[in-house]
Amino acid sequence: MDADTNNDDQIDIGINSSSSSKLVLYSYWQSSCSWRVRFALKLKGLIYEYKAVDLSKGEQFSPEFEELNPLHFVPVLVDGDVVVSDSYAILLYLEEKYPQRALLPAADPQQRALNLQAASIISSSMQPLHMLSLLKYIEDKFGPDERLLWVQTHIEKGFLALEKLLIDFAAKYATGEDVLMCFWPHKLLLLL
Repeated sequence: MDADTNNDDQIDIGINSSSSSKLVLYSYWQSSCSWRVRFALKLKGLIYEYKAVDLSKGEQFSPEFEELNPLHFVPVLVDGDVVVSDSYAILLYLEEKYPQRALLPAADPQQRALNLQAASIISSSMQPLHMLSLLKYIEDKFGPDERLLWVQTHIEKGFLALEKLLIDFAAKYATGEDVLMCFWPHKLLLLL
């Protein structure tokens, strides 16, 4: 069973965090944005409490969740008194606050910029164009065929841009020999 579908409230994925604050991740198991954050937490070896927010039941619209994120999106990370929403912002926060097992290359500004650019393509230019609320709107207005065409067009455009960006990097992973922040769009393939 995937840890994302686990009913346990506590998910222990590694070493204790470097501070005394408790990490709490509000997440939905099918969310690609939430998946990126869970993956980063695992790479960094951080222990966190998993709080499921069932988007299919509208739990993101509860008053309690709205206090955490008025946009009603997952993921949301709570670290003591700090509340961070948006997967990209969470990844950058984790990188700064918990430097163990870096998500970005520190020594090479060009490689760091490349990773940030690839991550931005995924989180800003691809993922928002296939959010469930947008796809539902397109299907309601134009039908299921248009919804599928929309998804295929925009995901293909994003992957072609990534391919052109990364074409000169022959390595084990997209931008080098280590798993870094940029290339985690595996859930996008499921929509094609």
